[in-house]
Amino acid sequence: MKTKLTLFVLGLAFAVATAMGQDIAVQKDLVYGKAGGVELKLDLAKPAPASAPVPAILCVHGGGWSGGSKDGYTDLLKQFAAHGYVAAAVEYRFVPQYPWPAQIEDVKCAVRWLRAHAKELNLDPDRIAAMGDSAGGHLSLMLGLMDPKDGLEGDGGNAGFSSKVQAVVNKYGPTDMRLWHPIPEPGKTGDASDDVLIKLVGTKDRNDPAVLQLSPVHYIDANDPPILTFHGSADPLVPVDQGKLLHEALKKAGVREKLVIVEGAGHGWGGRQFKKTQRQTLEFLDGVFKFSPVAK
Repeated sequence: MKTKLTLFVLGLAFAVATAMGQDIAVQKDLVYGKAGGVELKLDLAKPAPASAPVPAILCVHGGGWSGGSKDGYTDLLKQFAAHGYVAAAVEYRFVPQYPWPAQIEDVKCAVRWLRAHAKELNLDPDRIAAMGDSAGGHLSLMLGLMDPKDGLEGDGGNAGFSSKVQAVVNKYGPTDMRLWHPIPEPGKTGDASDDVLIKLVGTKDRNDPAVLQLSPVHYIDANDPPILTFHGSADPLVPVDQGKLLHEALKKAGVREKLVIVEGAGHGWGGRQFKKTQRQTLEFLDGVFKFSPVAK
């Protein structure tokens, strides 16, 4: 009964946040750093003024590390802000023009920028989450699993601040690049992931140390933050086994984790399934951060 009531309240809060999100302003193209001669930009949505600092969430778009846009997260930024979070969507440099580790260096820089501006944004620097889809899920996992000793911080700015996040929502991101192979399309030969790896690190050799460095599972230890993964059971690009092996490794390390397999879904989903996973996302983050959104 308590669980049903909690889900009902969360569903009601999500519906209210969705409706109120239409009134949230999104600040576009704020410069958060500079790397490789490129100004790095993010979009930002802020909640109504609160009496105490609130959590923040950084959204990282997908696109095979070679494309995509932060603009796809605009509506979700408004929903997160209406729910009480400072929400940002980040752009990052693309391969092949900017090979790895440019992508992780950029999103790490974005986390540091949020912390450097915590006071003016009224956000809690100890309660920052990352959420991303596909390649963005991979980068979000790296933000949660990597430690300072692992490097790849880059020189984009705000070097005095930590780039590690305190929660991760991973939507169908690849987790072990050594084992990642899309399901071949009928009549086609070759492995599309080989081309991606060559663009990222210059090799398709799964035993190369650079491919291990790309793999979120390589960084798992007992001190990692809670991680929620959503993965479609019929995903042809990042097969669901990638989500399963990540969560087996997290369990073994004693990390708080949850894997939600979206039955019948491919590489992404919409409609009711999307609304349900968004409610689950808010429930997860509110629980991790012990956060109760301000009543509207």
